[in-house]
Amino acid sequence: MERRTIAPRPDWQRTVEEQGLIYPLTRHPDNSLRPYWDESAYYVFSLPEVEALEEVVDELHRMCLAAAEHIVRTDRFADLGITDPHVVRAVAEAWRRRAELPSVYGRFDLRYDGTGPAKLLEYNADTPTSLVEAASPQWFWMQDRFPGADQWNSLHERLVAAWKKQAPLLPPGSPLHFAHSSADELGEDLMTVAYLKETAEQAGLDTDWISMEEIGWDPLSGRFVDNSLRFIRSCFKLYPWEWLTADRFAGHVLDTLDNGGGTGTTLWIEPAWKMLLSNKALLAILWELYPDHPNLLPAHLDGPRELAAGRGYVAKPLLGREGAGVTVHEPGAAPVVRTDEPCVYQELAPLPSFDGNRVVLGAWVVEDESAGLGIRESSGLVTDEYARFLPHVIL
Repeated sequence: MERRTIAPRPDWQRTVEEQGLIYPLTRHPDNSLRPYWDESAYYVFSLPEVEALEEVVDELHRMCLAAAEHIVRTDRFADLGITDPHVVRAVAEAWRRRAELPSVYGRFDLRYDGTGPAKLLEYNADTPTSLVEAASPQWFWMQDRFPGADQWNSLHERLVAAWKKQAPLLPPGSPLHFAHSSADELGEDLMTVAYLKETAEQAGLDTDWISMEEIGWDPLSGRFVDNSLRFIRSCFKLYPWEWLTADRFAGHVLDTLDNGGGTGTTLWIEPAWKMLLSNKALLAILWELYPDHPNLLPAHLDGPRELAAGRGYVAKPLLGREGAGVTVHEPGAAPVVRTDEPCVYQELAPLPSFDGNRVVLGAWVVEDESAGLGIRESSGLVTDEYARFLPHVIL
């Protein structure tokens, strides 16, 4: 793994926008616009290095599924902050019937510097973004700058194949709706859903488009409906389950949830059992089940324990995106158990620095197999909304 600088392509912004990345710039607190898509540098990997990382991702995914089974079997939902009995039943039933429910993708965030083993930082298996830039613009960038090279990137073909394979699990006779929140101001959620919709269409599926806020409820039929008053029988939503089960339609969602087996009227993708994998309590449960695993960091739910006196720790809210609410505690600092919200306490493993840039690898999973890589850089230890996306290549 090596970081190399390179001159950006002429008119790079227009190029990536035409490829679906309509948010190539980020507005910073000083009101300046700086590149989010940053092709002034790139990362180089060797093929054996990528093959080893693929094996790590596949193993981590298997371990996460085993942890989900453990949570359901031992009724540890409260450790994830899931206490509503209706939600518990829905998630448990979805897990038991997971073979009947479509499940598409997820993203592992890994600490890796090219020397030691990759370490799991977290797993977003419900609403991961940065998919568009990983699947499309960085592939075309490689073809422009390094024709004949390769990339850890089979995202597009794997997504199309996943929709084809899972098409028989969708309710017949109605389109698969794709939904995002209209509160998205940057366009990232919009384009993520648009791209996934395109891959579903390439797989031969009939699709339609709607925002979460436009989804209606028909009290006469007791069903969700779209703008044309058609029943929404299946819907991919880029909208977290913890929101879906807490807003004012939550009761209707749970009452009409299609968890397979011919029950319910609306099938949601990702399925409800993904709540088990996108909750950071998973990190502590993994450490319990696989202590001292080379690709895991020590993590606890009840406090930092020995981490405070050791290498330090990071307190992460169980639910959150883009580093929101994360606090970093250096080695030797007094242990602090946060009371503002439930957290997991994970050993501090500072992101590696390449030319002063802190790097995190976003390793993608489609269905149950590793499928690609996206790299983000940040100025600090926490990868936040001001991070930059850099392409990579296998040379």
